[in-house]
Amino acid sequence: MLREEPGTPPGLPIITTRGITRRFGDLVAVNDVSISVIEGEVFGLLGPNGAGKSTTIKMLITLLPPSAGRAEVCGFDIARQAASVRRNIGYVPQMISTDGSLTGFENLLVFAKLYDLPRRELRQRVNASLEFMGLSDVANHLVRTYSGGMIRRLEIAQSLLHRPRVLFLDEPTVGLDPAARRAVWEHVQRLRADYGTTIFLTTHLMEEAEALCGRVAIMYRGAIAALGAPRELKVGIGRPEATLDDVFIYYAGDTLSSGGTYRETRRIRRTSRRLG
Repeated sequence: MLREEPGTPPGLPIITTRGITRRFGDLVAVNDVSISVIEGEVFGLLGPNGAGKSTTIKMLITLLPPSAGRAEVCGFDIARQAASVRRNIGYVPQMISTDGSLTGFENLLVFAKLYDLPRRELRQRVNASLEFMGLSDVANHLVRTYSGGMIRRLEIAQSLLHRPRVLFLDEPTVGLDPAARRAVWEHVQRLRADYGTTIFLTTHLMEEAEALCGRVAIMYRGAIAALGAPRELKVGIGRPEATLDDVFIYYAGDTLSSGGTYRETRRIRRTSRRLG
């Protein structure tokens, strides 16, 4: 088992990386990243578009193999024990992962069968997930009629059907209006409070990180520029009254809204349009 990173708070690590790196040809998208996430915490990976956040999360959920380094999730090596990692995690991607031609209930029923849940538990698990995410009243409505915030909550409900120990959220509120964004935040906080689920989320929204995360890592050009509790990072730059935006600018420059490629910008705008 990999050891904890120095300075990690007390508790059992559920995600540990040691020097994970991902190259695409000559491009180093993620460079020598080492972090530990403690069971039950909400951990945020922050940075502008193109910083390497999504590539990091894709390695941790076994969609991409690392070019170098090692990582364990729930005690399983992401390269050698990928199937065991997947059985213990949930994942909500940036892009919409629901079928608009099905009802909310039908979407979850399909996912429950994909997870190979016991037949006798299918409907109970689906109904419980819908209720937890506040979607019972619209369970039999077509998803194409849902608002953006409702779609995000349905996607989180999908990811919870097999009761994962860790939930990965990649830009969970991209394209949502402030009210819908806060509704998603409330449900994420309930997940941790009610079930002890570990949440690993990526975001470029500092307000979101401040509202949800006990600790954050600021990622810039593929590397970790700073890591700690928001309050600690503010003290660390000598400005306890600062915002996380100020901390980010200190470590990574004024790039909060200017990062990312044309392809990434187009993808985010397309998602925003679909979420309404």
